[in-house]
Amino acid sequence: MKSQYVQYGCGLSSPDSWINFDASPNLWLERLPVLGKFYSGTKALEGGMVRLRFPENIRYGDIVKGLPIEPNSCTGVYASHVLEHLTLEDFSIALENTIKILKPSGLFRIIVPDLEIAAKNYLSSEAETASIDFLKSTLLGIESRPKGYGGFVRSFLGNSNHLWMWDYKSLKHELSKAGFIQIRKASFNDSRDPAFADVEHQSRFIDAVAIECMKPND
Repeated sequence: MKSQYVQYGCGLSSPDSWINFDASPNLWLERLPVLGKFYSGTKALEGGMVRLRFPENIRYGDIVKGLPIEPNSCTGVYASHVLEHLTLEDFSIALENTIKILKPSGLFRIIVPDLEIAAKNYLSSEAETASIDFLKSTLLGIESRPKGYGGFVRSFLGNSNHLWMWDYKSLKHELSKAGFIQIRKASFNDSRDPAFADVEHQSRFIDAVAIECMKPND
């Protein structure tokens, strides 16, 4: 049986060797029959806000609601900088749905911003704006409320704020509780399965905590 690899919360990263899902409302709108051809969402890239369409090989799918993937069918699952956008309750559901679609001995690699690094930077800073910088860097603060209809729509379609932050210890605890084993800190391109090299980008590991773990064999 051919190995199947799933990435969720993929953004614009969509290697053909993987099945790529994203839950962005912009993607859902783009995939609407007829009307979707005329819509492209605004995305923040270096140099400002631009309008880009998601690559055609990205499917709309929400890991909390469950992906249209058969249980016990994935050799590997990857989630980079997505689970911090979930509430704690939804995070737990996402882990349950992740381990469900993995084969026994299947690998899960996860990357999220590292709260420990952000907290140490905050505590060591002597700047008067240290707390402001901390909230901005962790995307935990809300700088302004959306104004007008356009602001409301942008707020609804966007999902940039972080709803929960993680360090290695807390992430390991939650993964273990969900049933994962062989939980270890990971680095860029250090997976024992070379297929993960197709989805990993070194920049995503900066100031982040990365973990590789496995679904039990029994």
